[in-house]
Amino acid sequence: MYSILLVDDEPDVSTAWSLILESEGYDVRCAHNGRAALASLAEHLPHLVITDWTMPVMGGAELCRQMRLQPRLASLPIVVHSSVHALPDDALWNAFLRKPCSLELFLTTARQLCEDEQNARRIRLQLINSKRRQGG
Repeated sequence: MYSILLVDDEPDVSTAWSLILESEGYDVRCAHNGRAALASLAEHLPHLVITDWTMPVMGGAELCRQMRLQPRLASLPIVVHSSVHALPDDALWNAFLRKPCSLELFLTTARQLCEDEQNARRIRLQLINSKRRQGG
């Protein structure tokens, strides 16, 4: 089962997407801003983070920056799901979905990024095990 951290300051948005994702078989945790998301990430490493851009306390831009600075979180896929019209041309996230976006696009994007992350974790684990067997 894939896990997703959903970060949005609007409770209705978090609740709706959480219910949809859970009905698709995802384990979903929610945070109401970037600071709360970082606290959640310290306890649990999901397969994907989906974040709003504009939030109080810490917005999506700073959350993305903070994640990319931490080795444990740096490669974790991020989807920015926001109503902003344009984002800076930056490589801090993997996908941008403008609100409102279709259910199909949202779920397809989440599934693909979760699958990619799971494959990347398998490869990293294989490399670690290979080095251990080689004594390195």
